[in-house]
Amino acid sequence: MGLRERFQAGLARQLGHPSGLRGRLVGAMLNRRNRAAVVKAVAALELSGGETALDIGFGGGLGLGLLLRETTSVRGVEISRTMLERARATFRGEIAAGRLALSEGPMTALPLDDGSVDAVVTTNTVYFVDDLDAALAEIARVLAPGGRFVLGVGDPDMMARARMLTDNGFRIRPVPELETALTAAGLSPLRHERFAHSGLGFHLLVTRK
Repeated sequence: MGLRERFQAGLARQLGHPSGLRGRLVGAMLNRRNRAAVVKAVAALELSGGETALDIGFGGGLGLGLLLRETTSVRGVEISRTMLERARATFRGEIAAGRLALSEGPMTALPLDDGSVDAVVTTNTVYFVDDLDAALAEIARVLAPGGRFVLGVGDPDMMARARMLTDNGFRIRPVPELETALTAAGLSPLRHERFAHSGLGFHLLVTRK
């Protein structure tokens, strides 16, 4: 494997599970590059201010900050301990005030009670989940009846052309497959938003339990 291939493989691993100093740099990069998508995803939750909202796989923490502006109670679940430590330092005041609670865990085993959140958002995470059905079932479990879930993904057709991603473990699923899995989990479709983002297309699948 050449130098370029080793760099690409390392970057792909960091995107899925940021760790160490390099992971912190990746977290900052994700906040910049994904800003438009995360802003739109949070807006699609249509929060009124009294909900408890959950960001799964929050990475650099941009979504947490946006949610804290929109509602009084926010939860975050992240598999990367590096990103957890970064968020705990960034949002010390909000955590101390009881407005934000952060937990470590995978999408397939969320450390939250049944029906404990009113809104859930996750962007650019399902590429790293082997068992999509289990992950969506967990989201449906923690979401209260009538709650809204927004799933954001890069355009699968465009992503499939990126060898750095497909050669390094990204699970790129067609949008119809995601829509079918969401419905099977009891998350009913409300709308499907498409927009250009970072030179790629992006999709928001907005659903309700």
